[in-house]
Amino acid sequence: MAKSTQLIDNEVFRAYATYAAIILVKMMLMSLITAYFRITRKAFANPEDTASFGKGDSAKKFLRTDADVERVRRGHLNDLENIVPFFGIGLLYALCGPDLSTALLHFRIFAGARILHTFAYLIPLPQPSRGLSWAIGYAVTISMAYRVLSKALYL
Repeated sequence: MAKSTQLIDNEVFRAYATYAAIILVKMMLMSLITAYFRITRKAFANPEDTASFGKGDSAKKFLRTDADVERVRRGHLNDLENIVPFFGIGLLYALCGPDLSTALLHFRIFAGARILHTFAYLIPLPQPSRGLSWAIGYAVTISMAYRVLSKALYL
């Protein structure tokens, strides 16, 4: 079994950890952006969140949906659907011993695609920018999964 110090010395694992941290921070920022849009649009999902705007019927008008808030939430949900699989598959890929340059290419393209996807969702940029950025990130994850399965196929 590999020791944790061996993982830290592994350049591919360090590259994975770097890019995983970058996209994790990006995904965490989506929570802050959602909160910002909820506050600035005064659109809340829970009654206790409206307490600072009054009580009773005056606060109930802030229990509503807003198109901008929902757009940010959909972007965040898309992150969860794509970044979580990247963490698992990316880790297995890093442990399969790929070339550093190939691994960096995978990790950088995925991170760039997810960042572009966020901008395409929030600005919003015209299609197919959002669809292409999603597809590129998804293809990178599939490529890494193929490498993992072809390297250690025990089916």
